[in-house]
Amino acid sequence: MTGADARRPLPAPDGWPATDPPRVDFALSPRSPGSVRRTTTHDSVRPDGLLGPVTVLARGRDLFTGQGLKVAVLDEASIELRALYREGSILSLSSDPAEPALESLVGSTPFSGFRASVEALLPHEQVARTVRFRVLYDLPPALLASGRALRVAGVPVEMSGKARNPVGVCAGWAEGGTLLAGLTEAGPPLHIGPDATSLSPIGDPLAWHVAAPLPAHGTRRARRLDLWERDGSVHLEAYFRDSHVDEHGRETVVHEYGVRGALDPEQERFLWCAAVPGALPYPECPSAAESAGRLVGMRPADLTTLVQQEFVGPSTCTHLNDTFRCLGDSGALLRLLRESVTASA
Repeated sequence: MTGADARRPLPAPDGWPATDPPRVDFALSPRSPGSVRRTTTHDSVRPDGLLGPVTVLARGRDLFTGQGLKVAVLDEASIELRALYREGSILSLSSDPAEPALESLVGSTPFSGFRASVEALLPHEQVARTVRFRVLYDLPPALLASGRALRVAGVPVEMSGKARNPVGVCAGWAEGGTLLAGLTEAGPPLHIGPDATSLSPIGDPLAWHVAAPLPAHGTRRARRLDLWERDGSVHLEAYFRDSHVDEHGRETVVHEYGVRGALDPEQERFLWCAAVPGALPYPECPSAAESAGRLVGMRPADLTTLVQQEFVGPSTCTHLNDTFRCLGDSGALLRLLRESVTASA
């Protein structure tokens, strides 16, 4: 995909108005008056060297933008996790605001079963879809993605209890595809993506919450979800990017998607949804974007279960699936939006 293709506007079906203003680059979409924006970042670093524990600093913020682009922070949270990557063990876990219940997860795995544990510990936050719940829920895949640092450095990434070759799990791992054709003992073929540019439009320092620059061997999972009401529909736009910083300080994109859609304001079901692939590692990966159309008729609140059950196999992408799960926060953000619009009137 060329740079021009990656920056084309996200599509809308015939008969649906484009958003106002037009989204020229889904990575740099401006904040719109009367909108709520949720941003999260998961920064994984290795302060004790490539083979040492991984520290993940995760942050999230909900921001309301009113008329005249006046803003109000509705919610924010941060999580710090320290874990043994290949052994799959949590060494420490803390939250701001503090949540003592999370201490019970120390010693457990940050991968399989972690999300179920968070749901059991914080059921009220699961229902409310708080930004802290979203940050916690995204910890396992963000930590897993930090293995990119090992792969680039040529360090074996064999992990305890993890299947080495999940053939057929997604478009990238499809039978006969580029990944499997180039798979070696060192792992999948190593594709270096384009340079990672700023996520914030020029002149808008509030577009994202503050995140420090990544050090060498660091990885970042960044997400944005915008939601606003217009023309009798609830519109949403999501952006997702994984990036990695090499030993020389160059940050490049590993995975990237944009998603756009609309919900019925009463039933809160998808009227349409479309995905645009950005930088992805293998030529088969972009085909998974077509799976976004399968969200039509679904309710965001049901996506966690439905995506796990129905979005499987080489017509899907595991990274895009996690982005679909994040759209499950739309109902909570819609309520925050309506409360904020009323309060600002």
